[in-house]
Amino acid sequence: MTQTAKQITDASRLPSAEGLRRRALRHPGHWIGGAVIVALLALLVRSFATGNIQWAVVGEFLTAPTIIRGFGWTLMITAAALVLGIVLGFVFGMMRLSANPVMRGTAALYVWIFRGTPVLLQLLIWFNIALVFPTLYIPGLIDAKMVAVVTPFVAAVIGLGVNEGSYLTEVVRGGIQSVDRGQVEAAHTLGMTPVQTMRRIILPQTIRMILPVLGNSAAGMLKFSSLAATISMTEMLNAAQRIYFINGAVIELLFVCAIWYLAGTTVLSVIQYYLERHFGRSTVVGARPSRGLRSFFKTREA
Repeated sequence: MTQTAKQITDASRLPSAEGLRRRALRHPGHWIGGAVIVALLALLVRSFATGNIQWAVVGEFLTAPTIIRGFGWTLMITAAALVLGIVLGFVFGMMRLSANPVMRGTAALYVWIFRGTPVLLQLLIWFNIALVFPTLYIPGLIDAKMVAVVTPFVAAVIGLGVNEGSYLTEVVRGGIQSVDRGQVEAAHTLGMTPVQTMRRIILPQTIRMILPVLGNSAAGMLKFSSLAATISMTEMLNAAQRIYFINGAVIELLFVCAIWYLAGTTVLSVIQYYLERHFGRSTVVGARPSRGLRSFFKTREA
């Protein structure tokens, strides 16, 4: 047998690349790690199942009218505060990039104050704002007591929305600055005004880039709405507290709230996923937008 034939024979006995890859995947550490995680999860589930928790009470109050009504207030606070935060974020985000130093300074001051103080403190200040301004007087429009105007719901919406807007201001500013300057110059060359350039070129791309952050903000706002319980707003956590102060089922009512918060954040995560897929369909190769969203936004493919 020649040297070349011997080399070919020896090479044929070597395992193929596919075989090496398959063998590499058979690592005992993967199975051991997976088994440990499953065992810990089973132990955790067993601990809660056999712990001193009256699960029948959890199921009873999961659909209690008071809890459902409180969750409705939670959703309204979340939606209103998120809209306010987004509007303020875009307004002050564009002000941060303004050529006017007064507008830039005002936006920077807004971010510095509301991002630098705790949101709970801001809620308490808004709830007690009547101690500073007893009446709300706008000539020819309104003349009323501040206590009647800034209710717990209004204080919760303003406090959470203004605080969220201070964070979204920096997000929007970064999104606008990430848009290619060449596109802006091309729009100006085509005769677009600054407003048209912002509306047709910059904002659509900014929204697509910051959409994941907005989705996280929505989920965070749903959870932060529980802070409204501290200012006597009858949202879900406050409703649960009112119940367990009477029947003593503290942990059961807290688990009821946890289940509803998990359900709400799960729905928001699904909505975020489809919105990202819809707005990102032009940038992701092979992505197919949802038909429901396509009909909802009434968009047309080119």
